[in-house]
Amino acid sequence: MKAIVITEPGKAVTDEQERPEAAKGEALLKMLVGGVCGSDLASFRGASAYVSYPRTIGHEFAAEVVAVEDNPYGIRPGMVVTGNPYFNCGKCYSCRRGFVNCCVNNQTMGVQREGAFSEYFIMPVERLYDGQGIAPESLALIEPFCISYHGVSRADVQPGDKVLVIGAGAIGILAGVAARSFGAEVHITDIAKDKLELAEREFGFSGSFVNDSPDALRAYVQKITNGDGFDVTIEAVGAPSTFLGCVEAAASQGRMVVIGVAKHNADFNFLELQRKELNVFGSRGATKADFAATMKLVKDGFVDLTKLISRTYPIADAGAAFQDMDQHSAEIVKAEFDFRRE
Repeated sequence: MKAIVITEPGKAVTDEQERPEAAKGEALLKMLVGGVCGSDLASFRGASAYVSYPRTIGHEFAAEVVAVEDNPYGIRPGMVVTGNPYFNCGKCYSCRRGFVNCCVNNQTMGVQREGAFSEYFIMPVERLYDGQGIAPESLALIEPFCISYHGVSRADVQPGDKVLVIGAGAIGILAGVAARSFGAEVHITDIAKDKLELAEREFGFSGSFVNDSPDALRAYVQKITNGDGFDVTIEAVGAPSTFLGCVEAAASQGRMVVIGVAKHNADFNFLELQRKELNVFGSRGATKADFAATMKLVKDGFVDLTKLISRTYPIADAGAAFQDMDQHSAEIVKAEFDFRRE
């Protein structure tokens, strides 16, 4: 069978591998569509702190169940499913308290362990979720939607809240969608004008602006909130400047959520946290409840996730596809591999 493997930084190939066999408690899955995460691109660029090479990548997927034993989860052959790709240890303090998404020994598919981007792969049955008839192209994007939804849930977003999302990649846009599902008025910013236009045009946000200077941010906060600040700010980039922007743009007693994965330290005067009595929430991974909530939003027609998709590649073109994603990341919101295409 074919699999997409990053053999070393800067090199992705379509490799031949042995077809796996499912053990007790596992399902054999046939891959249909896979979404490319920022972590996959980071692995290609050699910028991931967690990956080792060679690595079969991918953890955003829609797949068909080929074989599975009877199980209490209702998973059966022929079902199209997605799944939770974060493997927790079950033993650490976080796991013992039920915070499995915060497992200190977490292993994510395609990063610390082999991923889903192969024609066939296996998963524990307990980690699979019935796709409920959602099209594979959308179902493969449920996992990143969960990442965003989990973060927004941490902030206890209320109807009428003014929310600012900094970062108009897939995670940022989906965070805005999640905030809208709670009744918020959502604004979004980025340095990429095309992504902002897509976000505002296709996902029902109330406004956007190009965040190309601190003055631009201050002017927008003044314009939208009369200088009061946003009730909720969401960091979806992982950069020091965007973290600081979220602190500055938040109202007193506001809530700030950090979803972006930071690569550098932020040097700031933390007096602002005290002065504003700011509530700051980290957000990591997602839970079973997040998968259920996001699938319901998609199934009910609240959001069309396919509007995020900028590129779709066949698996045979893995090398050229990653070169394209690397060179054009500023214009690609979301890319997918269609394993049904030759």
